[in-house]
Amino acid sequence: MSDTPPSEHNDPTEAERESSTVQHPRSIRSFVMRAGRTTEGQARALSELGPRFVLPFQDTPLDLAATFGRQAPVVLEIGFGMGDATAKIAETLPGTDFIGCEVHEPGVGALLKQIGERGLSNLRLVRHDAVEVMEHMIAPDTLAGVHIFFPDPWHKKRHHKRRLIQAPFVAHLVTRLAPGGYLHCATDWEPYAHQMLEVLGAEPQLRNTAEGFAEKPAYRPLTKFENRGLRLGHGVWDLVFQKRS
Repeated sequence: MSDTPPSEHNDPTEAERESSTVQHPRSIRSFVMRAGRTTEGQARALSELGPRFVLPFQDTPLDLAATFGRQAPVVLEIGFGMGDATAKIAETLPGTDFIGCEVHEPGVGALLKQIGERGLSNLRLVRHDAVEVMEHMIAPDTLAGVHIFFPDPWHKKRHHKRRLIQAPFVAHLVTRLAPGGYLHCATDWEPYAHQMLEVLGAEPQLRNTAEGFAEKPAYRPLTKFENRGLRLGHGVWDLVFQKRS
């Protein structure tokens, strides 16, 4: 969801930046569906690996232990774009299970391809609106963390209502975090970074783990997109908040 999440997470093109996965309030979508082009390799991954790693949307909570075949912390990622960083994080943290939401078919295919190439078993994908996934597929107090990297900043003032990080969405998201669970957001758009800081800081069930913005956690890799921006003098802001026990 990006520039959206950058999502090359991940190295986003402009189309990917407009393909994020969340709707809020119910009448306003924070993402734009793009047709995109699915490559032959992505299509093959969708066909061969999709049945195992893509979870169909359902209106009842997942049994997370049954989904992954083990008891482990589970992190939800909203808007993984093309999934490069998602795959790297899952590979770096094999003791954690990840559920990634993305509506963009080429991105789902690209991440499935990486799942196959890297031999990842701790990653499942849902190609659906992440708000509905949270509402129906995730039981309260179950997530160890939520990642929202480079959500679409919707630069124009008249589009700010489409931004994902707003108080009602955050209040709902917090109900899905287990006590002590964390919310990690990152953005390359400074005005949005300050709005995020204000919104997250006002949520009574969250506490900031830093004085203002956080240092980039080691598990979040720098993407090609981010490196390009840093070379041009652009900033990136991380926010890490924790649910109060």
